[in-house]
Amino acid sequence: MTFTKKTNSLQRDNAYVISVNMGYGHERAAYALRDLASGGIITANDYEDIPIKDKKLWNDSRRLYEMISRLKPIPFIGDAAFEVMDRMQRIAPFYPRRDLSMPTIQVKQTYYFIEKLGLCRHLIEKLAQNPKPLVCTFFMPAFAAEIYNYPGDIYLQVCDADMSRAWVAMNPKKSRIKYFAPNGRVVERLKLYGVNPKNIFLTGFPLPKELIGGPEGDIIKKDLVGRLCNLDPNGIFVKKYWRTLEAELGSGSCPLKSNHPLTVTFAIGGAGAQKNLALNVMQSLKKRMRNQEIVLRMVAGTKKELADIFYSKAKDYGLKSLLNKNLFIDSYNDRPEYFREFSKTLRKTDILWTKPSEMSFYTGAGIPIIMAPSIGSQEQFNRIWIKMVGGGVAQGDPRYVDEWLFDWINSGGLARMAWNGYIEAPTHGAYRIESITTGEKIELEQLPMIV
Repeated sequence: MTFTKKTNSLQRDNAYVISVNMGYGHERAAYALRDLASGGIITANDYEDIPIKDKKLWNDSRRLYEMISRLKPIPFIGDAAFEVMDRMQRIAPFYPRRDLSMPTIQVKQTYYFIEKLGLCRHLIEKLAQNPKPLVCTFFMPAFAAEIYNYPGDIYLQVCDADMSRAWVAMNPKKSRIKYFAPNGRVVERLKLYGVNPKNIFLTGFPLPKELIGGPEGDIIKKDLVGRLCNLDPNGIFVKKYWRTLEAELGSGSCPLKSNHPLTVTFAIGGAGAQKNLALNVMQSLKKRMRNQEIVLRMVAGTKKELADIFYSKAKDYGLKSLLNKNLFIDSYNDRPEYFREFSKTLRKTDILWTKPSEMSFYTGAGIPIIMAPSIGSQEQFNRIWIKMVGGGVAQGDPRYVDEWLFDWINSGGLARMAWNGYIEAPTHGAYRIESITTGEKIELEQLPMIV
């Protein structure tokens, strides 16, 4: 059974990894688990021979989400439209702790699509012909697998630092779906939703292995050394913590050396809602780029029309001569290429500027996060989580980024956030998930129950 081209030559053929093409978040998690993927990562709403009816149902819901997300920055109209959609997905307050197992309207709606309209039935029955563990990064395929009595284990990866009731089955106490939780808050939330604790695994969010470098983390440590060099030009952070740094990163890691110039990567979300913010950042950093003080990478993902706008504005701002030198505009032909190349970009990224989406977890790779405004209830919780681990900070006024960003760098503040993210946030989620699904033992430290 072939669904998509294999994304890694070292396929272990141990599980079906199922994602959906809705934004980037679900596919980002799946990409990090590609070593497990039998036949390549399966995109539930866009695989070979998907029924026309299924594809239409999926496409209608995705277009609606992306349209409303792009409207969000527009006063009044955007806020009103997004409020309606977000209310359906809203995460209930955690405290006081109480029974939250009652299914919501969204859960009932999901079951209607599966039971009455047959969504995902074709996919699940096809996979059942040669059953392997399912690892899903979106709840719809996991629910369908349980409803249609899929004969193998069903795992569901949660992609945010907190989660709505939509991710849990109609009858959670009887459900056999097993969950991979990115942090301790999700573990506790799943319990409130009625999930059996035996079906909950605290793994951390799966980061791409090429950012980590095995259970010992050889790559992440090497990259962090160079990053701290760029983020602490005055040595304020390193002078204070050099003994701790050498103990963790290896003897001789101080003084630090970098193999790349100071680099900020501005990542646009899948719906492209941060376009105007990105243009403000480009304009504000003009002088710093001309003076060779910084490299700015604008990641437009797979949206060529967005990249074209950035190229046009760069020329309008008088930055044409800096393109592919101190200003890069990255766009890709398809999503597999985007995820593959984005990992390479992150290895030479010192600061990641993005909305607090699933990329919040990339602070675990030792990358400080500058948080753009949130879109959606779950991103508000991601924002709280980043602040809790100390791995990021809310953006300042984008018109003056050329001032406040360099104050944060010169003070060693962003170096401290890079270190906090590396120490406090989970990094080895992909390895833990692989260990659970294959039964192979991998020795990794126990994760803290960060709530």
